[in-house]
Amino acid sequence: MIRNLLLSGGPGHDFVQTSAALAKILASADEPTSSLGEQRPEQVATNRIVTEIVTEIVTDPEQFFELVRSSSQGKIEPWDLITVNALRWQMRQDRYAKERSEWAYTIQENDLQLLAAFVAEGGGLLAVHTAVICFDAHPLWHQMLGASWNFATSSHPPEGEFEVTVTAEGLAHPLTTAASNFFITDELYGFLDQVPDLTPLLSARYLGREQPLLWTQSLGQGRVVTDLLGHSVDSLTNATHKSILVRAAHWAARSSERMHGDSVGSS
Repeated sequence: MIRNLLLSGGPGHDFVQTSAALAKILASADEPTSSLGEQRPEQVATNRIVTEIVTEIVTDPEQFFELVRSSSQGKIEPWDLITVNALRWQMRQDRYAKERSEWAYTIQENDLQLLAAFVAEGGGLLAVHTAVICFDAHPLWHQMLGASWNFATSSHPPEGEFEVTVTAEGLAHPLTTAASNFFITDELYGFLDQVPDLTPLLSARYLGREQPLLWTQSLGQGRVVTDLLGHSVDSLTNATHKSILVRAAHWAARSSERMHGDSVGSS
């Protein structure tokens, strides 16, 4: 069993529904393992993932970080994966004034350091959609995710249908090697601030430029997957996107290594 702690909640999105859908999707054990890496003989017979992801959804950031801290201190069972499907930041922009009292949140440096340590020590991180807006583009969060929203330059058109392209790198990556280009109804995030070496596995065209939509990062022994899709339940349950999400979660959590008792991060 893979233990997943999911931070949910924020304005402008139906996080109650999307987080519940995401937890249900990740709980699915009916996914091919062939795209997750080299198969073991005992996997070939069934060619299916047999490790279930069990998700605990938390809407209070303080509680979320306390659970991460308790796990790191050995007070509770360790988390294997952390998922952020939330929109929590200081909300200093004028247009958010009416919602600020309910949703504004200021991240503490020690909490982000705690999260970075979790990943560096072999934990997985799955950042979904608005996760790149969270925590006010704090430099450490930006580095962990590989990109962050810039309120001066980042944008998206109204939610609508568009084509997602599997990049050349995506065709060779375990998360997306089994995927073909597909259409999805979603918000298409564009013009984020990116780390220099970001390599997209999925992209889509917006305002004359290919915008990265899915990529991976490494931090110490841990793995990070950032997925800019996921505005709605319809996006999450899109057949191709759903399959990629399951692969992403298992890849980030190193499910096959944990299932067979290997040392996480050993390869």
